Amino acid sequence: MKLEDGRIVSIAMESGRVFAGKMFIDATYEGDLMAAAGVSYTVGREANAQYGETLNGVQTAMAKHHQFVKGVDPYVVPGDPSSGLLPFIDPAGPGEEGAGDKRVQAYCFRMCLTNHPDNRIPFAKPEGYDERWYELLLRNYEAGETGLPWINSSMPNRKTDTNNRLGFSTDFVGQNYDYPDASYAEREAIVKRHRLYQQGLMWTLAYHPRMPEKIRGEISKWGMSKDEFTEGDGWQEQLYIREARRMVSDFVMTQNHCQHREPVEPSVGMGAYTMDSHHVQRHVDAEGHVRNEGDVQVGGFPPYPIHYLSIVPKRGECANLLVPVCLSATHIAFGSIRMEPVFMVLGQSAATAASLAIDGSLPVQEVDYAALKSRLEADGQILNYTAPPKPAANFTPLDSLEGIVVDDSAAKLSGDWLASILSTGIHQGYRHDNDARDGKSSAVFTASLPAPGRYEVQVAWSPNGNRATNVPVRVEHADGVAEVKLNERDRPGIEGLFGSVGTFSFGTGGVVTITNAGTDGHVVIDAVRWVKTE
Repeated sequence: MKLEDGRIVSIAMESGRVFAGKMFIDATYEGDLMAAAGVSYTVGREANAQYGETLNGVQTAMAKHHQFVKGVDPYVVPGDPSSGLLPFIDPAGPGEEGAGDKRVQAYCFRMCLTNHPDNRIPFAKPEGYDERWYELLLRNYEAGETGLPWINSSMPNRKTDTNNRLGFSTDFVGQNYDYPDASYAEREAIVKRHRLYQQGLMWTLAYHPRMPEKIRGEISKWGMSKDEFTEGDGWQEQLYIREARRMVSDFVMTQNHCQHREPVEPSVGMGAYTMDSHHVQRHVDAEGHVRNEGDVQVGGFPPYPIHYLSIVPKRGECANLLVPVCLSATHIAFGSIRMEPVFMVLGQSAATAASLAIDGSLPVQEVDYAALKSRLEADGQILNYTAPPKPAANFTPLDSLEGIVVDDSAAKLSGDWLASILSTGIHQGYRHDNDARDGKSSAVFTASLPAPGRYEVQVAWSPNGNRATNVPVRVEHADGVAEVKLNERDRPGIEGLFGSVGTFSFGTGGVVTITNAGTDGHVVIDAVRWVKTE
């Protein structure tokens, strides 16, 4: 790289090609151009105290999701600390709560899987497979885990976008700390190791004899897609770099800006996603068991503006560089900003600012914001947003429904059911299990019936594409027990509210139990209704 008077003159590629320009934009996930230009940056997590945050740094108290079953032993010889820790457990963890560190949230390969027999490449044991890498996975299931360790989002043509889920999954936790500042050769080795880990993981899940038969049976139905990423037999080259370097500029976006506790002006775009971090380390807790740490998922705030100075270097560091991806943000604020649509928004704003800087012969730090705002808004950019008033609740009143209706508010609940933020459903709305898929959440609806007879049992839910297609429903009736599965992605066929699960004989009482055991999406509970048929 050639620098003169605080400006990039040209950059040279490893191939020998040289590119000169008046302005440069670093749109990489790693921030390599930014770092080469001598711009200030950081890697890892800031302490909460540094910027007055609460969700940064070490977060063991927040690490509730994607967690190990309690009681998983971390030692090579169970119960024997002298035998050493199993692979990928950080002996220095977890650290002081809220303290900063240089750990980086985990990476993985997003997979495009298929269960189409003519297009499926079965998972294969890779060369270099080491069973010790997966001992914690096996122990987690032996300790009681029952769920599938992936988010298998449906895509067209019987394909998926598959991502990390549960305590041991596609995230290679703790194995990417060196990646942000590594050389290209070192990064290639880290990527290769991640691929080896994930290929071995998928083979273990599908075929290892210690895996539960139910898990093996489901995972082995899937494989890589023959017609995707064909050079890698279905495996792509791009590792999912969730976070690497982050610039430190004259304005740093923080949790307080995301949550509207502090104002942001001038704006060059909007963020809107939950503040989200994947786990960053695996450690031994005070009880001597293995735990994950670093996962934070906090939302519930409206869209927020992103400051212009967060995408340009500090004054005096580099006058002709903009950084819309590895922008100036804390770890936890970046966890919200790091969505590709936001990067595209900031990329448009950065390009527009670069053009104005060229036209005015100005450093990027001194671009006239009024002119920038005017052009961005003329091009359709949304720089600030005020949410419209919430519509009136459209709950269906209980007293407007025929039959004997038991609302979710009257059910006996076990596990974690979250009240929906949407103003829809019966009575006071519905609850959902937050896509837990762990079999730990159940709802028991008990009805007192006016007279013995035959009743149609109907279950209410609010449909959506992220719902489970196989919600277990258990009906206790006079002749025994019936177990059925509901597809909550479909619209309920009765009044748009209820779906029938069958007609049964009852005495003067009936019980329906809904759980999230083995489900493949969000489970919704709203109400159960008994309608007398004879």
